[in-house]
Amino acid sequence: MAELTEEHVLEADYDPKAYMEFFNLNENSLEYEFIKFVLRHHYKTFTPGAVKGDTLISISNSPAIYPLLSACETFKEIIIADCRDQNCQELQKWLKQEPGAFDWSQVGKYMCELEGGRHKWTEKEGKLQKTISHILKCDVHESKPLGPDVLPPADCLVSSFCLETVCKDQSSYRAALKNISSLLKPGGHLVLSGDLGSSFYMVGPKKFFCLVLTEEFLRGALSAAGFAIQEFDVLSRDDDTMQEICDFSGMYFIVARKEKAI
Repeated sequence: MAELTEEHVLEADYDPKAYMEFFNLNENSLEYEFIKFVLRHHYKTFTPGAVKGDTLISISNSPAIYPLLSACETFKEIIIADCRDQNCQELQKWLKQEPGAFDWSQVGKYMCELEGGRHKWTEKEGKLQKTISHILKCDVHESKPLGPDVLPPADCLVSSFCLETVCKDQSSYRAALKNISSLLKPGGHLVLSGDLGSSFYMVGPKKFFCLVLTEEFLRGALSAAGFAIQEFDVLSRDDDTMQEICDFSGMYFIVARKEKAI
């Protein structure tokens, strides 16, 4: 089995195209069930307008757009802040509809089906592309994650399978959570999803570190960062498939409201 990739060679070994191949899904696979879990929750959170506003910031560590498919219906502007240059390049390619951009239609059509119009994927993709105003590099370990870029506080932050992939221990995770929360206005919402119990994930043939998360730790970290949890749902894993890709025990979905700045 491949050794865990160390942080200092992460950029060199990471291949965003290999990462996106995960989303060429077999509809009978376990990974498809987990993607549907996240999409259903995003639909419930955003499409009916329960969480809405002017500006949403996506904190990511992948070129995946699926967390934003419903958000573009209830937010006027979406800003993507990603931890890797390669992801920013792939996202720009998709945003500009350049040759070789990843085809998100399989995931996108499922979301359109939830919203009552599977045939409307082209319209949905165009709307999301028009709603995205910036794709920026970010560093969640800095007190100002966007560096010198000064933006008004957002109404919502979305982050999926991100902090656990860039934080090496619980202390750095708590610090990163507080750092990104500085981008969110008081009363704004954090929508967080990812894996529980995972210590690694594969991108092509490369094995990458993942911080093992538990529900107890996440609840404590969010409370310490000034958030009140409004929803915490877990989908547990009930078989041993995909162990060679990611050793997760389940997936979580959280909606939390920023009560105060810490």
